[in-house]
Amino acid sequence: MTVRQRAVIRIRIITGVILVIAVILIGRLYQIQVLQHSFYAQRAEAQYVYTVQEVYERGSIFMTTREAELVSAATIKAGFVLAIDPSVMTDIESAWSVIAPHVTIDKELFTVRASLPNRTYVEIETQILESAAGEIAAADIDGVFLYRNQWRFYPGEALAARTVGFTGLSGGDTKLAGRYGLERHYEETLSRTTGALSVNFFAEIFTNLGEYVFASPEQKAGDVVTTLEPTVARMLQRVLQDTNDEWDSRLTGGIIINPQTGAIYALDAVPTFDLNNRTGASIEDFRNPLVEDVYEMGSIIKALTIAAGLDAGAITPDTTYYDSGRLTLNTFTIGNFDGKGRGYVDMQQVLSQSLNTGVAFIVDTMGKDAFREYFTALRLGSETGIDLPGEAHGLVQNLESPRDIEYATASFGQGIALTPIATVRALSALANGGRLITPHLASEIRFTDGTSQAILYPSDTQVFTPATSETISRMLTVVVDEALAGGTVALPRHTVAAKTGTAQIADSVNGGYYEDKFLHSFFGYFPAYDPEFLVFLYTVEPKGVRYASETLTDPFMELTRFLINYYAVPPDR
Repeated sequence: MTVRQRAVIRIRIITGVILVIAVILIGRLYQIQVLQHSFYAQRAEAQYVYTVQEVYERGSIFMTTREAELVSAATIKAGFVLAIDPSVMTDIESAWSVIAPHVTIDKELFTVRASLPNRTYVEIETQILESAAGEIAAADIDGVFLYRNQWRFYPGEALAARTVGFTGLSGGDTKLAGRYGLERHYEETLSRTTGALSVNFFAEIFTNLGEYVFASPEQKAGDVVTTLEPTVARMLQRVLQDTNDEWDSRLTGGIIINPQTGAIYALDAVPTFDLNNRTGASIEDFRNPLVEDVYEMGSIIKALTIAAGLDAGAITPDTTYYDSGRLTLNTFTIGNFDGKGRGYVDMQQVLSQSLNTGVAFIVDTMGKDAFREYFTALRLGSETGIDLPGEAHGLVQNLESPRDIEYATASFGQGIALTPIATVRALSALANGGRLITPHLASEIRFTDGTSQAILYPSDTQVFTPATSETISRMLTVVVDEALAGGTVALPRHTVAAKTGTAQIADSVNGGYYEDKFLHSFFGYFPAYDPEFLVFLYTVEPKGVRYASETLTDPFMELTRFLINYYAVPPDR
C-alpha cells in the first residue's frame, strides 16, 4: 500500500468519525431546541424570573373519548404566585382592594401579613390565573409582586377522583409526588427531574449524551393515556351518587369494563371529593375501595358456582334437585333467602330464584375438590394486577377447610371476601368465552421525545370452555327476561345477562352476622352473547331495604340503556 493510499484511508476514517459525531450533535440539538423547547424555556424562566422555587412540571394523565380523542384528567396549569414585600408596602388598604377578588384569605389575615416587621417576602396566593394577574399587575401597587408558577390541576374536579388520585407531600419529602390512584402508580413515568440549567449551552448539548443515544423507552418520562371514558365516568358517578343518597348508604361503588379486553371505562366510588380542593376530605375518601377493600359479595357468586358445575359436567341447566328450603351441614343450617322450599326445581330456577340450597347441591354433586379448583383458577384470592396502588387480595381460606359447610356458604358468596375488581375479573370470564382477563386503566405511554408505547398486559387464562360461557350467559339472560322485577325491565331489542346479590355483613366484634346490615351487589353484561360492557355495582349498608333487586336494578338498567344509546350498540334480538 502506497503512502497516498494510506493517507486516503486515514482521511476517510477521520471524515466518517466527524460525520457520526455531527449526526449525534444535530440529533441532540434537535431534541433540546425542538422536542424539549417548552421544558427548557420553563426552566430558564424559573431561573431568571421566579427564583423562589423551580417551576413545577409533571406529565399528564388523559382519558379517552369514544371517538378516541384525549381529554385531560390531570395536567399542569400555569399562572402566578402573588407575594408582597411588607417593607416597601405603603398603602395596605389600597393593595387589599385590588387583590381581594383574586385571593382566598380574608382581609384580617392579609393585613397581618402585610404588617410583618423585617420581612421582604410573604406569599399571599400560589395559584393566581393569567387574567387575575393582569389586573393586579395593571394596578402597579408598591410591594406587590407576581412570579411565574405552575401547579397540578384536575379539569374533571371530582370526576373519577379515587381512580385518578393526586399529588402531595409525604413525611419529610420536599418534592410533590403521586400519593393515590394513577398518580401514584405511574409516578416514575409522570415525574420530571429538573436540575439546574447548565452554565454553558454546549455543556448542555453533551450532558447525558450517552443516555440520549442508548436510553431505552422504559427510562423515559411521559404522559399516561387511559381507557377511562369521560362521559361514561361522569354518568357512573351521577348514578352512584343518586343511589347512595336514595338509600343513605355508607358507600356505593361501580365498575364499567370491557369483559373481552379488560379495558376499564369507568371505576368510581362515592362519597367522593374535589381533586382541586381536598379541604374536608378524609383519608377514607382518598382510598379506592374497589381495589383496596374486600367484601362478602353474596348471590352474584352463584353465577360462578353454576358455571363451574356446568363446566365440570356435574350439572346441566335441566338438572333437578329437591329443594326443602333448608340444609344442615356440620351442625350448621343454611337456607334460602325466605326459608321456603320449592320442591323439585331445575338449575335455571336456582339462578332465577337465587336458591342457596341449589348451589350447595351443585358443590356436593361436583365435589369440594373440583369446586375449589375452579375458584382457585378464577384467582379470587389473588391480586388482579390492575394498575392502581394498594390492591388487596381476597380472603378465601375457607376453601381450604375440610368442612362441607364452608364450601356451601362459599357457593353463594358468604364466608369468602373479595375485592370488587377481583370479582369483576372472575365475572368477566362468564361473558367472554371463559377467559380470565387483566383489568386495566392505562393503554399507552406517550414519551416526552415524541415516541409512544402501547402497554401490554398478561395473556388471558382459559377457565371455562366457550360452551360453558354461552350456557351461563343464556341462563343469566333468562334471569333478566323473566325473573328480575318480574321481567318488566327486560329490553325488547337487546339481550342482557345479569344477577343480583345480597350478603349479610359480618360482625367483626361479636362474631356472626348483623341481622340488619347488608351489602347489595349487581352485575350484568350485554349484548349477552358477545358483550361489549360489563357493569358491576354495589352499595354498603343501604337503609330501610333488604334486597339488592330493590336498590340496584334501576341504576343498572339506567346505565345499560345509556351505554347502548351512547355507543349505538346494535340490537341482537
